[in-house]
Parts: sequence; structure tokens; C-alpha cells
Amino acid sequence: MSKAWTIKRTVVVAVLMAMNVALSSFSIPVPGGHLYFNDVVIVAAALLLSPSEAFVVGGVGAFLGDALFYPAPMFVSLFSHGLEAMIISYVAHKFPEDRVKTILGIVLGAAVMVTGYTLGRAFIYATPAVSLIKFPFECLQAGVGAVLGYVLVFKCGIEQQFERKLR
Repeated sequence: MSKAWTIKRTVVVAVLMAMNVALSSFSIPVPGGHLYFNDVVIVAAALLLSPSEAFVVGGVGAFLGDALFYPAPMFVSLFSHGLEAMIISYVAHKFPEDRVKTILGIVLGAAVMVTGYTLGRAFIYATPAVSLIKFPFECLQAGVGAVLGYVLVFKCGIEQQFERKLR
């Protein structure tokens, strides 16, 4: 592994993590909750990066975003988004040519994130009743992030740019 390759990868991880923090700072109000777009960055990063790099972008980035803007769920975000990113990355890299398995990995990662936030909200920083009320919005956020992240990477040419510049 060359030093230039390592520096490039580190810069990409840092930029994606900063994007995660930035996108967790604002939301679109929807009836009964808010829709955040940081999941788009988390899914895209997970499809492009190794599981450990994806954990840093997803988990640490979400943790920092929450620490800056809304600290109550920051540890829930660390584990929920971190595991989401690791699962997606692992499946995407284990089966790089199989888009169906990649999509299943994204769905599994999204399910882990929704489960983590639902349990975290129920037992750490809210109540089970609030958790059930917010459950549909967690599913919406996970779905939007999954679809847009997949489209950005595989349909908008980011994967080819990443391959050409960093691998």
C-alpha cells in the first residue's frame, strides 16, 4: 500500500464523514418527525469503502453530528449507523458483481439502523411509546437513504470515479 494511496483514502473518509456531520445538522420536517439525509452519505460510503472505513464515516460521523446538534442520541447513532455502514460494506464487497445481494445488504443495514434507533429511543433517551410513534419515520429515512445512496453510487457514476481515482 503506497503512502499516496493511504492519504487519498484518509481524505475521502474525512470528507464523507464531514458530509455526514453536515447533513445531520438540518432536516426536512415531515408530519410527526424530521427527515435527515445523512443516510444517503452513509449508504454511499458503505458501498465504496471498506467496512472499517464505512464505520468511521457512518458511526463516527453520525456521533459527531449528534454531539454538535442534538447530543441525546449520539451513542445510539454511533452504533446504529456504524453497524449499518459495516454490514452494507461487508456484503457489497463480498459480492461485488451481484447487485441483488448488494441491495439485500443495503436492506439489512437499513433494518439494523431502524432497529438500533427504535431500541435506543425506547430505552435510552425516550420511551417505548415515542419509539413506536417515530418508527415509520425511521423507516422512511432508511428507505430514502438506501435508494438515494444506491443511485448515487451505481447510477450517477460515483463508483467509476472512485475506482479510477482511489483503487
